[in-house]
Amino acid sequence: MGFVQIIEFRTSNIDAMEKVGNEWAAAIGASRTVQRRVLCKDRDTAGRYFNIVFFDSYEQAMANSNHPMTQEFSKKMMALADGAPTFYNLDVVDDQG
Repeated sequence: MGFVQIIEFRTSNIDAMEKVGNEWAAAIGASRTVQRRVLCKDRDTAGRYFNIVFFDSYEQAMANSNHPMTQEFSKKMMALADGAPTFYNLDVVDDQG
């Protein structure tokens, strides 16, 4: 039915993090398998964010994760993060959008 990856991370420099994310989107071009990406800020915990990424399938998510462009930009993003991210890999069971 679909696949969602949630990446929980902390940063004190969200503007730079967003810039790198936008640069990744431009650089990956036609190889992009991401269907939608939503960046959320935790209202209760300063500096805590969630990147919610939608894919058509788990396989497309893994192709995205393993893409050399994603690997390159991931390193740049991790340099801006305050600690390691936490990944949640979720199979969509029901979507009533």
